[in-house]
Amino acid sequence: MKQPLLVTCLLLLSTVYSFAQDSKSPFRRSTYIKVNPTTLINELDISIEQELSEKLSLELGVAGIYTDYPDYILSKKIDIGQKKPDISTEQFVDGRGLGFRAGLRWYLFSARDGLYRAMGTYFEPVLIYKKVFYPNEDIDINDNKYKRSATKDVYAFQILLGRQITKDKIVFDPYIGLGIRTKVYRYQNFSDNNGATQTNDGRLVSVLPSIQLGIKIGLKL
Repeated sequence: MKQPLLVTCLLLLSTVYSFAQDSKSPFRRSTYIKVNPTTLINELDISIEQELSEKLSLELGVAGIYTDYPDYILSKKIDIGQKKPDISTEQFVDGRGLGFRAGLRWYLFSARDGLYRAMGTYFEPVLIYKKVFYPNEDIDINDNKYKRSATKDVYAFQILLGRQITKDKIVFDPYIGLGIRTKVYRYQNFSDNNGATQTNDGRLVSVLPSIQLGIKIGLKL
């Protein structure tokens, strides 16, 4: 009787010791770099996520905008009664700019919760700022040359819900979300007013809700 009891006690002590060692093991912070292929139609969006704890991480992103054609579709072709900026199609197509994004990601479940199928599910509020510069456009009025110019500032707040899936070093990060987006257009145009050149310094503010749906793909560093 003593030998089986001794073996059982040793096994229990070994299990408790292993559990204690695992619970004291430090959390290993991981870093992820990701790209968003769903935005490649108009920009290259790259983000870096740094884990701060088991359930919290910081995500920072930068986007290089090489055309603003999607905004031309939304602003000019889709008519829901909104005011439209006095910016030409060519200026929209050739628009260039930069975007910056910061989000604080909260993972709803950790490895200690034991819900492995739900791991990676997160909630993330995101702040976004973008600046787009439209090219100057020459215009002739009464044998005089003028240049039309325009810029756009974008301020946005989003709330995302997604699930990040990691397979070895590959990361898949699908998400959906809702938000609100403010666009501020500034433009200077010229027109012929009965033989006199008239300058139009315009400013248009557009505030609309937005829906996000996409996926990021990347690597665990």
